[in-house]
Amino acid sequence: MTRGLLVALEGPEGAGKSTLARVLLARLTEHGVRALAVREPGGTAAAEAIRRLLLEPGDSLEPASELLLFLAARADLVAKVIRPALQSGSLVLADRYELSTEAYQCGGRGLDRNLFLTANQAATGGLSPDLTLVLDLPPGAGLERVRKAGKPLDRIEGAGMEFHERVARVFREARGPGVVHLDASRGSEVVAAEAWEALRSRVMAA
Repeated sequence: MTRGLLVALEGPEGAGKSTLARVLLARLTEHGVRALAVREPGGTAAAEAIRRLLLEPGDSLEPASELLLFLAARADLVAKVIRPALQSGSLVLADRYELSTEAYQCGGRGLDRNLFLTANQAATGGLSPDLTLVLDLPPGAGLERVRKAGKPLDRIEGAGMEFHERVARVFREARGPGVVHLDASRGSEVVAAEAWEALRSRVMAA
């Protein structure tokens, strides 16, 4: 691979993005591909502080404030971590990126999509994923997985089923160059195998 690639893992709560990121990172390393994984929001000191503010249960935020906080965290991550890694030829696996913002803040919160597009352009400088793996899962099933994991729901996970239905709809309907949908209701090994095939073909073509 002669240039860096940005690969985004997207999907609703409980879809298995973090688990898939670990599996893919290990396989890339086994194949000699220089890669790193990042999560959103997070990945820098400032972005992690914003993450705590965004996800703390009980805190109330206006939808526009929420959007701008997510994008502030992304701007810091892109500038300090993602762009330098891509410029060095690394593959970056992002656990959430711009499709999540569209799903949660436009689909879920009802914000204007043009506002999101303009603000996201400013935050990323136009950096979009080369490959987006969307893990599709009914929101009820995903939230049940979160509950079975035994951790309390964060502010966004606890936003209510109607909110999560709207979010999941945006993920299901996502289309475009480099967008690959995976049925996350199946076993994690099956999903990982399909994700690896999609990723491997893109890495080898780079």
